[in-house]
Amino acid sequence: MNRTVLHRTLALLAGLFMLTGALAAEPIEEGTDYKRLAKPVPVETGKQIEVAEFFWYRCPHCNQLEPGLSAWAKKLPPDVKLRPVPTVLNQNWLPAAKLYYALADLGALNRLHGKVFEAYHNEGLDLDDEDQLMAWVKKQGLDEARFKAAYRSFSTRTRVMKGDRTARAAGITGVPALVVDGKYLTSISMTYTEERLFEVLDQLIQRARKERGGKTAK
Repeated sequence: MNRTVLHRTLALLAGLFMLTGALAAEPIEEGTDYKRLAKPVPVETGKQIEVAEFFWYRCPHCNQLEPGLSAWAKKLPPDVKLRPVPTVLNQNWLPAAKLYYALADLGALNRLHGKVFEAYHNEGLDLDDEDQLMAWVKKQGLDEARFKAAYRSFSTRTRVMKGDRTARAAGITGVPALVVDGKYLTSISMTYTEERLFEVLDQLIQRARKERGGKTAK
């Protein structure tokens, strides 16, 4: 190989190295990108690594994050699961949390989760109002009586209270907030951008996987 070709090859390799370095995610920093919970909170995903998303349907920041979070969740490996947790930091948040669990009971959550955000934020509907809610439920093709029973059920209220206890145990004071495997808390208020949030989540998932022994769920 002559000297000119060698120089060009080295320059190309150097450029590729610099590009790779630029594309690599910056290592996460405790206290800046995330914080470790003083006491871990319970997870509900068994052998899967849990990413708990504490949210409120009426929160504009949750609404803004939803499309990106949904796209990110679809690419998760089999040993990781996103678990939305509707949060009730005050009583005004209760109706939206009940709505989430009622949709889950009717098997309509996957289809309508995003549409609930749209109803609140884009269509100007107040689904906290039962009359507007039931009209919306019928429009989505759901059985109003079954939905109403699920919405008002003891089971729904119990799950709402359980989620709220978990949020408070994790020290959640605002949403959206995400807790990885019951141990690590992060939020867009810490990372500032969605891109960095997902980088932090990915790295925390890797850490949780190592702490579980590096075994992937089948």
